[in-house]
Amino acid sequence: MVMHEAVDLLEQAMPTRDPVEVHAVTHKALTSAIKVIARADDSSGVIGDACRRLLALHPRTAAAASTPPGRLVDWMIAFQFDGDVDYFELDPVAYAPALGADGITAYRHRLGEIQVRVGDPPADRLASSHRHEHWVLSWNEQRLAVLDRDADAVIRTHARDRRIARWFHDTAVALVEIDRVDLATSWARQGAGINPFHQAQECADLWVSLLDQQPGYDADDILAARRSVFDRWPTDSTAARLHDAATAAGRAWADIDDDVIDRLAQQPRDAVSFALGTLRDPRRAWQLAHDLGLDPDDNHTWGTLATAYEAIDPPATFPVHARIVESDLTHADARHYRDAARRLAGMRTLAAGTSDQEHIDHVDRLIADLRLTHRRRPRLQQEFNRAHLP
Repeated sequence: MVMHEAVDLLEQAMPTRDPVEVHAVTHKALTSAIKVIARADDSSGVIGDACRRLLALHPRTAAAASTPPGRLVDWMIAFQFDGDVDYFELDPVAYAPALGADGITAYRHRLGEIQVRVGDPPADRLASSHRHEHWVLSWNEQRLAVLDRDADAVIRTHARDRRIARWFHDTAVALVEIDRVDLATSWARQGAGINPFHQAQECADLWVSLLDQQPGYDADDILAARRSVFDRWPTDSTAARLHDAATAAGRAWADIDDDVIDRLAQQPRDAVSFALGTLRDPRRAWQLAHDLGLDPDDNHTWGTLATAYEAIDPPATFPVHARIVESDLTHADARHYRDAARRLAGMRTLAAGTSDQEHIDHVDRLIADLRLTHRRRPRLQQEFNRAHLP
């Protein structure tokens, strides 16, 4: 957190301190941070986040300090092609105010020299000894197309071979940057129908958000877009977005409810999750789980469902909870033991709430059987004791 506090101070100093001094300190801080992350374990991501903040601040301080463009170009080239790490990018769009027209021309020239030296990338880029250089050149080509506000160049550099939805999403985002929302909408829409699903979902969300920003489209258009995405990718998440769009358009969900559930039934988990999470109907979700044969090993979905159904019929959830406990106890570690103990304690509370001695005895017998079966697991017995189980 000390690094982030230092960046906070630099950001706060920009409006009030000498620009040359602020840039010098920012530049030194960035250089030091890069050296640190090159040698440190950043599994928490804290150092990386601080580096990204400094990288975002650096072009602003460079512009404010009127840094000589030639010096800045030299540094940008060295940072990207000969730096201590190769997983941060510099954005020439962000540096354009500091570079000016002559600096941008010089920067393009330096990139061109490197392009001539390394040649075009082979079909298998991973097999190239210059794969890092090719990646940096490709990134800069994309960002310079945005700087030029050239829609054709943006499409050429971002859409690539158009094989995956990610390229369509990147193209749409870049087109938005140059105020070509009309083209961006089309590219996002196309990407919503292309594999892989998680990338297509991002395209779909972008598509709908772009429709929502344009005066020529209304709630019905957004509903139609969400319906087309759901038809292509019937999942609980696309169904939830369709439900939101139908509500916004003032449409009766009952008109399409059966059709949506029928489509989701191909994947019982999606149908159950949608009924529970979006429709907020635990009775229906419970029925769907049993009718559609929800995978008994899907402990997460069954556990969430059982918790929701406890308010309706507590004893009916006991077999589900017991099955999850048995599953937890196939893992010989303290975390699973604690999870099992907490679930059993919850079952005892539910049983006591019914005021039915038969249910109370049923749960206590289950606990006694588990204690006996796992009597050679002292840590399990300890967790049961901590949970005040009999």
